[in-house]
Amino acid sequence: MTKLIERRYYYEMRTLMLAVALAITVGGARADDAVTARSPALSLLGKTVGITVIGTDHYWDLRAYQGQVDEVRRLGGTAIAVDAGRNDSRQIAQIQTLISQKPDAIIEQLGTLSVLEPWLQKIRDAGIPLFTVDTATPLSLNDTTSDNFFIGEQLALRLANDIGGEGNILVFNGFYGVPVCAIRYDELKEVLKFYPKIRIIEPELRDVIPNTVQNAYTQITEVLNKYPEKGSIKAIWAAWDVPQVGATQALLAAGRTEIKTYGVDGSPDVVNLIKDPDSPAAAVVAQQPYEIGKAAVDNVARYLAGDHGVPLYSYIPAILVTKQNAAEVQKTLGQAS
Repeated sequence: MTKLIERRYYYEMRTLMLAVALAITVGGARADDAVTARSPALSLLGKTVGITVIGTDHYWDLRAYQGQVDEVRRLGGTAIAVDAGRNDSRQIAQIQTLISQKPDAIIEQLGTLSVLEPWLQKIRDAGIPLFTVDTATPLSLNDTTSDNFFIGEQLALRLANDIGGEGNILVFNGFYGVPVCAIRYDELKEVLKFYPKIRIIEPELRDVIPNTVQNAYTQITEVLNKYPEKGSIKAIWAAWDVPQVGATQALLAAGRTEIKTYGVDGSPDVVNLIKDPDSPAAAVVAQQPYEIGKAAVDNVARYLAGDHGVPLYSYIPAILVTKQNAAEVQKTLGQAS
C-alpha cells in the first residue's frame, strides 16, 4: 500500500509539473525557448534533412510529420520527406533511397522497431546523423517524444479510479512492437498490480491498421454479446485513440454507455467525444505532435551547428483530457472551432 501511495504522490507532482510546462508551451513559448534565446539562432541553411514516416493517415502522425517539414523549411533547409503509407517494406526502400541521397541528417518517425533497426544501423554506418520521433532506439542521437511512461501511468490511474478499483476491463494490445505502445501497456500492467480487483479479460484485443475504427467496432460488438449484463465490463483501454473511436461507437450503438473508454493521442474527434456528456469516452491523454516534430528538427539544427550535447530524449508535455476539462483543453491545443 505504501508503494501505491508513493506512486500517487509521484503522479500528482508530475501532473503539476507537466501542467506548468504545457501552459508555458501553449502560452506562446516552449519550455526550452529561454535556452534558445541565449543561443545563436537556429539555422538549416544549405542543409538537407531526410524525413521518413511509417504513415500519415492518423492525426498524430500527420501533425508530427507536418511539424518536421515546416520547421526544416522555416530554418532555411531542404526537406526530403517520404511517407511509407503503413507499409514496412516501402519504408525500408525509402530509407535506402534516403541513404543514397546523403542528406545531412535523417529523422525517422514511428514504425515497428524490430523491422527498422537493421536499416537504422545502415543510416549510422553511412555516417548520417540519425534522429527519431517516437522511436526509442540506441541508434538514434535523439528521440523527440512525449513521456510515455508518465502517459501510461496517468491514464491507467485515471481508469482505475474511475471504475472504483474493481471490475473487468478490455485492452487493445496489437502493437507491442512499437516502443511507445509497449511502454504505455507496461505502465498499465504496473499500475494494475496495485488494483488486484481489476481484471483484464482474455484474450486481449488486437487493434489493426488499416480499418482500425471498423475493426475495433466489430470486436467490441462481439465481446458485448458475450457479456450482455451491465456491470460485467467496466472500461476499455487502448494505447492510442483510433481504436477508442471504434470502441466508443460500438458502445453507443449497443446502449452500453456505462462502459468507459480510454486512449492516447488527443485527436480532435476524440477530444470532441470526451467533451460530449452523453459519450462513454471518458479520457484521452492529448499529445502535441506538431511541437514534437518541430522540436526534433530543432535538435537536428543544434547538432549540425556543432552542439553535440543534444539529449538522448526530448519530452514535449502532454495533458490528460477528461469531461471536466475537455472544452478548455480544446482551446489550449488550438482545436476549438
